[in-house]
Amino acid sequence: MKDLVEYLAKSVVDHPEAVRVQERRGREGPLYLVEVAPEDKGRLIGKGGRVIESIRTLVRAYAKRKVGVEVR
Repeated sequence: MKDLVEYLAKSVVDHPEAVRVQERRGREGPLYLVEVAPEDKGRLIGKGGRVIESIRTLVRAYAKRKVGVEVR
C-alpha cells in the first residue's frame, strides 16, 4: 500500500526524488504521511484539494477499508 501512495505522489510532483512516505497506525486504520518538496505541495493538493482527494479515493478502493493519506 505504501508503494502505491508513493507511486501516485511521485507521478504528480516535479521533484519525485523528494517524495517520502511514512506509514503509521491510526485509530481507524493505517495512515500514510506524504512529504514532498515545499514547491510541490500545491501540486499534490491540487485546486480545491482535488488531486489529494483522488489519491485518497484510489488508495481506499485498493485497500477495501478505511485508509488515511495526509500531506506534510
